Amino acid sequence: MDLKRKLARLTSVGPGGKSPPKPPVAEPQAEPAARADSMPAPGAEAGVPDALAAQLAKLVQARRMEAPSTPADAESQVARAEGTVEAPAARPVTASTPPAPRDPRVDSLRRMLSDWSERQGLAAARRGTPPPAPPGPLPVESRATAHGTVHISERILSPEHHHGSAPLAAALDVEGPLVASLALHADLAGVDFQRMLFLDTETTGLAGGTGTVPFLVGLAWFEGRSLKVHQLFLRRLGEEAPMLRSLAERMAASSCLVTFNGKSFDWPLLRTRFVLNRVPAPVELPHLDLLHCARRVFKHRGAGTRLVHLEDQVLGFRRVDDVDGSLIPDLYFRYLRGGDGSALTPVLEHNVNDLLLLAALLGELVRRFRAGGAGASVPRDADPRDLLGFAGVALRARDYERAQAFARAAAAGDTGAVGIEALALASRLSRKAGDASAAAAHLHQALQTAQGFQAATLHLQLTKLYEHGLKDLARALHHAKLASAAELPVDHHRRILRLETRLARSTRAASLDLGMGSPRSGT
Repeated sequence: MDLKRKLARLTSVGPGGKSPPKPPVAEPQAEPAARADSMPAPGAEAGVPDALAAQLAKLVQARRMEAPSTPADAESQVARAEGTVEAPAARPVTASTPPAPRDPRVDSLRRMLSDWSERQGLAAARRGTPPPAPPGPLPVESRATAHGTVHISERILSPEHHHGSAPLAAALDVEGPLVASLALHADLAGVDFQRMLFLDTETTGLAGGTGTVPFLVGLAWFEGRSLKVHQLFLRRLGEEAPMLRSLAERMAASSCLVTFNGKSFDWPLLRTRFVLNRVPAPVELPHLDLLHCARRVFKHRGAGTRLVHLEDQVLGFRRVDDVDGSLIPDLYFRYLRGGDGSALTPVLEHNVNDLLLLAALLGELVRRFRAGGAGASVPRDADPRDLLGFAGVALRARDYERAQAFARAAAAGDTGAVGIEALALASRLSRKAGDASAAAAHLHQALQTAQGFQAATLHLQLTKLYEHGLKDLARALHHAKLASAAELPVDHHRRILRLETRLARSTRAASLDLGMGSPRSGT
């Protein structure tokens, strides 16, 4: 029984057990009705949240306790429930029969159920449901190894293959020092990226711990300039050891791991599975986690750094009929219960796309970062938000020349908040280089469009620059008076008092110097 029918049944009984008027309808012969106390709880089979279902059940129970109010009504309802007496014809409503009052609890439940249904619809629309795959076996083959049988799906992509706008083979052209700067990980500077290993897993859940099993381990590496995708599939639980040993052999032949959130999820999970299955864990490789690189570079976009979002916005690749990640565990459990293997085919394709994205994103990040180096030029059509992100990464990597190039390019491409922040960063870099005049010029340029708190912050930076860098106390005091919103009142008052005192002292000293330098009268 769906929610609408339950609500209709619930609201059809008024106080006293009397139903509102209905047109007389001849009832067909039917089996005796089931007892009310044997019916399932309202909302149980409709997927209603527990809180709503509990309130609905309480309301139904209250209705049952209210009706019937007279023995005659009780006997007639029992007789109708047992199928021995036909329902009496509806009685017309007269002036002496007032309409049943509306129960506010019913209205409240209706609103709550409507809101819940709308949220469920929106969530389903966001997830999307891929069309069912044609019936057939799972596209994996069994392969005998020295450690047992493993189930593998393989494919090789040509050197010309692109994922969106980015060629996969561009990942082979990355320079170790640039990758180390992007990742803020000095150990990556000496890595041979010709032998890197891309890794992504699909698991039975995202909670981690011993109960989470990686049933699909996706690997990819370059052979020449072609990318080989190698997926290890767990056909049934308890057969992990051969799969883990194959993974260990591939890691032993690789120079580093490249993942997306692998430092926090994929590798810790796999390391746990090695221990639980009593398989010797491989030596840990240098690990490049592109999630951290993406967060630092694309943080000014304001739309998050989910893998699929980066794929769409950065690489221009939009997946069609992609399986939602939240559905993957359930698809695997259905397969284990004897479901058709074809239902997991979209999961394998999802994993392949994740691996291709890793290679494409690595090559694209390094290509853009390379453009800020000496002898290169930052593209004019680049997104200023990303340029500002690259500038911040270069600053943290102590590559000040590259950071200055990206900051100036970001300021030239945006006159809003991003441009103001880029000019403030350019000023900071100029000051580090010992050019206080250029630092002040960048801040004055930013003040042309800054407002409110952002303007007050710029005035505060100019105050410090003029006081300590340019030794111009008068200008420092002028900007300090405009920076009240950028610091606490007590700090602001102390700063103003100090500058006024210093300015007065320097003025008196200058006057004394002038007096001592002038000739005495009468000599």
